[in-house]
This record gives sequence, structure tokens and C-alpha cells, in this order.
Amino acid sequence: MNFEKHIIAAKTSKFGLWKLNFGLFRLIPFNKPHGIKLSKLTDNSIETSIKNKRSNRNHIKGIHACGLATASEFASGFLLLTRLNPKKYRLIMESISMTYHYQAKSDVVAKFSITDEWLSENILIPLKKESIVYIKCQIELYDTENNHISTGYTNWQIKDWEKVKTKV
Repeated sequence: MNFEKHIIAAKTSKFGLWKLNFGLFRLIPFNKPHGIKLSKLTDNSIETSIKNKRSNRNHIKGIHACGLATASEFASGFLLLTRLNPKKYRLIMESISMTYHYQAKSDVVAKFSITDEWLSENILIPLKKESIVYIKCQIELYDTENNHISTGYTNWQIKDWEKVKTKV
């Protein structure tokens, strides 16, 4: 699957977004049962959504905390991957933390955005001098009534593939 082509199509067309989600459900099987999908994608922002359905609910009938965390991880990681060349840079989540503000009783959207300047200052320029860069991303999650459900913080380790050492 040519993801670059599908990512470009997803930014301009609902059908392109549907095709990209279809491919991502196959590529990332962990997200499929939760139904986490891209609902909006631009060059500098992303929105992922998680439905308030039975398989995503906790014991008090709200969306489970881990589902909200996964939507946060997916949003920040996917946007970073669309902006960084995955053939050149390795992206691994180092840690994640969540702050919960309100119980999620309806569908939730996770929103994350970056600027070209942020990308350059925090990732691209530092990687010219250092072998590893750690960045912290803040993802805001809101329900369908615009209640601020939670804030996710993902810490990503980014490294040039040429500097990755693995055991063979």
C-alpha cells in the first residue's frame, strides 16, 4: 500500500480518508476493535475519533481510560509520521500520561497539531547535532458536546535509522 499517496488523498477527500482508515485497520490491528480512526487530517493537524460503544466502555459506562490514551497516542504518532520520513527516522513512544477532566459518555475526538517551525526547532535541527531527540506532545480530547474529556501527553523518541543499533 502506497501510504504517501493515501495520506495526500485523505487530506482532500472523504473517500480518501475512508481508504486510509481501511488500510490502517489492516496495518494496525490493535486499533480495529476500538474503532479508532482518523476523522480529519491536514499537513499540521489531526483528529482521531473513538466511539462510545460497548467494547470501549468501562464499568461506569464511559469510554475506558485506555481507549482515550490509545486515541491520543495514535493522533500524535500518526501526525509525526506523516511529517517525518519513516524510512529515515524511527519513532518510538517512550511514555504516555493522561489527565482526565470529565467522564466520556459520548464519542470523543483527539486533536493534535504542530507547526513547521515547531517540527524544525524540536526535531529536525536537533537531530543534525544529536543521535536521539525526545519530544513531548500534548493531545486534547473532547466529546460531542465539546466537554474537555482529557489531555494526553505522549513522549516520543526519534532517531535516524542510520544510528539505530539492533542485535542481529
